[in-house]
Amino acid sequence: MKGRRRVEFLFVFTLMVTLYIGLFLATSILTTIICLVFYSLAILLICYSIMLEDRTPQHTLLWMYVIVFFPVFGYLFYLFSGQLYMKGYLFKSKRSRDRDEWKRLMHREEEQDISFLQDGQLRFAEFANHTSLTPISTKSKATILKNGDATFFEIKRRLLQAKKFIHMEYYIFRSDRLGKEIMKILMDKAKQGVEVLFIYDAAGSLTLHTEDINQMLDAGIRVKPFSPLKYGFFNQKFNFRNHRKIIIIDGEIGFTGGLNVGNEYLGEDKQIGFWRDTHLLLKGEAVYILHTIFLLDWEYVADEEVLDKYRNDRKPVHKKDDVVDGALQVVASGPDTQQGIMGDFYYSMISSADYSVWIATPYFVPDESIRTALRVAAAKGIEVRILVPETNDSFFTQYASRSYFSELLRYGVEIYSYKKGFLHQKIIIIDGNLASIGTANMDMRSFHLNFEVNVFLYGTSSIRDLVAHYEDDMKDSFKISPVQFYKRGLIERTKESFARLFSGVL
Repeated sequence: MKGRRRVEFLFVFTLMVTLYIGLFLATSILTTIICLVFYSLAILLICYSIMLEDRTPQHTLLWMYVIVFFPVFGYLFYLFSGQLYMKGYLFKSKRSRDRDEWKRLMHREEEQDISFLQDGQLRFAEFANHTSLTPISTKSKATILKNGDATFFEIKRRLLQAKKFIHMEYYIFRSDRLGKEIMKILMDKAKQGVEVLFIYDAAGSLTLHTEDINQMLDAGIRVKPFSPLKYGFFNQKFNFRNHRKIIIIDGEIGFTGGLNVGNEYLGEDKQIGFWRDTHLLLKGEAVYILHTIFLLDWEYVADEEVLDKYRNDRKPVHKKDDVVDGALQVVASGPDTQQGIMGDFYYSMISSADYSVWIATPYFVPDESIRTALRVAAAKGIEVRILVPETNDSFFTQYASRSYFSELLRYGVEIYSYKKGFLHQKIIIIDGNLASIGTANMDMRSFHLNFEVNVFLYGTSSIRDLVAHYEDDMKDSFKISPVQFYKRGLIERTKESFARLFSGVL
């Protein structure tokens, strides 16, 4: 692997030197020809290497065009954004260790009766059992938390009740008012003897101040960054980010979902305004699975084995009042799991629908398989709704998303634009009785690059809350008219087409 990286940077050096000598230095014709020959050979070898990765023809040609027309900068962009195969090398040890732990877990788990599920749920459950390494649980409880006020009220309340340990993992954790409130709770708990382990993503949490990290360390909190940027550039790990949001308290309570820690998630950012999001509180067996995901990440960032230490704490005693109708499954995805597993789960959910497909996502950049599933569902007469924010926080994502609207609208897919504020929740509801909620967006980055975690709900009572909340969101949205959308101007279409060129890395 190190040898390959040396060769890649040698190619960058070769491109730069030969291009400079051949075009800008006053040299002999022979020298210029030799430089241009080496330059052409380097380009051909790079294109050949891209071809061997067996991407889709469209993505292969896209990267070849980038390399040919923007040789040096294009190749650097490819090295640090386009190499999906890199995760196979960079996270090989983590993936192998994680897979062994999940196999041991599944071997210990008793097979649970899910025959009570309806046909669509059973079809999806059969796929999920064969695809994921995590079990479906009928002894768990999921509570929907709507928006930041409800979510952080519950998080802070539960953190204050911690007796043994608090394990926390976030993509974005800011040093603002909300962040400092939670840090104070963590530091107070650490001083009381509660063990606190904290993972933050080094890129997502750039605004987490060093002095705050030092204060947490001084209070006895163990703090670890995921893929530190000062090392990530040269080993190419910086493009693979930990997008998970996980809190485990005493092995009995778990949190995950769309909300990071920052004032904007409470709607306090004046530029962003109201923030619409959804989080999840878990009890029962599902906490054990979510905790295992965290501990495997901790073993990776801290280089220590901790799974056995918490094995008893990670197996909570199931209480009678935790039993609810339905079942749920916690699924991790990313470079440490099977290639594209979350995209496969989304595709399978959509394909299992009999009556309706409701999707809410801030970043809608679907691959061909997802678009096909949506088109086919709509063509069969299934109600397909897609809810996206009217204004996005990313130019490329906003216009890349819109570039897919025409294709879907033609098949009868209903697209709604949320206008009350920024919609950040990642929700899929199928037939009103099967749902997904978690951290994964419907884009290439979530499907192939980011470490994510989602919870899939099978007929649980909590799905009724998701349905009710989705219907409320419809009241704050407007339906995009196919006729009006087709009349959009040339400038808008140009932005969409340009942004779509980057869909493979969004």
